[in-house]
Amino acid sequence: MTLTDLGSRVVVSVIGLPVALGIVYLGGWWLFAAAVIAAVLALHEYSLVIRSLRPLVLAAYAGAILALLGARLGGLDWTIGGFLATLPLAFVLHWIATTRQSATVAIASTVLGSAWVGLGLAHFTLIRAIPGDGRLAAFTVLLAVWAGDIAAFFAGRLLGRHKLAPTLSPGKTWEGFVAGTAATVFVAFVALYKQHYVSIWESIVLGVVIAIAAPIGDLFESGIKRDMQVKDSGRLLGGHGGMLDRLDAILFSAVASYYVLRAFGAT
Repeated sequence: MTLTDLGSRVVVSVIGLPVALGIVYLGGWWLFAAAVIAAVLALHEYSLVIRSLRPLVLAAYAGAILALLGARLGGLDWTIGGFLATLPLAFVLHWIATTRQSATVAIASTVLGSAWVGLGLAHFTLIRAIPGDGRLAAFTVLLAVWAGDIAAFFAGRLLGRHKLAPTLSPGKTWEGFVAGTAATVFVAFVALYKQHYVSIWESIVLGVVIAIAAPIGDLFESGIKRDMQVKDSGRLLGGHGGMLDRLDAILFSAVASYYVLRAFGAT
C-alpha cells in the first residue's frame, strides 16, 4: 500500500466514521435511506465485477431494497419476503432480455448479489431495531468489526509471517487474524457486558463470532473477484476501495450477530 492510499484511508475514515455512527444513532428512516444508497452502490460494483455472467441488476436492486423495506416495516419475516422477490423478477427480466447468457447463471448470480448485500444490510437494520438496546447492539457490531480490521491490518504489516489464505488474499496473515480477534472480542466485551446488556460469556461469544464472520466476509469478496479475475471492486472510497470493500465484513457479521443475539434472547 502506498502512502497516498494510506492517506486517503485516513481521510475517508475521519469523515466517514462519524457520519456512519451518526446515521446509526438516528436509526429509523435515516438508516433505511443510507442502507438503500449503500446497497445500490455495492450492487453496482458487484454487477461490474461479474459483468460476464450478465446479472439482472435491476432485480438485484429491487430485491435488496424490498428486503430493507421489509426489515424497516415488518421485521425478519418481511425481510425474507422482500428478498424472495428477487427470483421471479430476475426470471422475468431474463425472459424479456436479449442476452444469450444461461438463465441459470444469470439468475443465480443475481440472487447471490441480492442475498449478499440486501440481506446483510437488512440484518444490520434489524439489529438497530431491537427494542431498547438496538442502538448499543448496532454500534457494537460496527465498532467490533472496525477494531478487528484495524488491528489485523497493522499487526499483519508489522508482525505478519504466516499467510491466512494465500490463494484468496495474500495480504492476510494469521498474526493479523489473532490480533483482530483480540480487538474484536475486547470491544464486544466492553460495549455489551459493561453496559449490562448480556452476560460475560455471551459478550465474548458474540465477539468471537464477529471475529470469525468478518474475515470470512472479506475473503468471500476476494474469492468472487479472483474468480472473475478482477483486482478491485471500485475506487469510490479512495484507499478503502469501493463500497463492497467497506461492507464485505459487515455484511457477514451483521447476519451472524443478529442470530447470536436472538439465540441469547437479546432481541
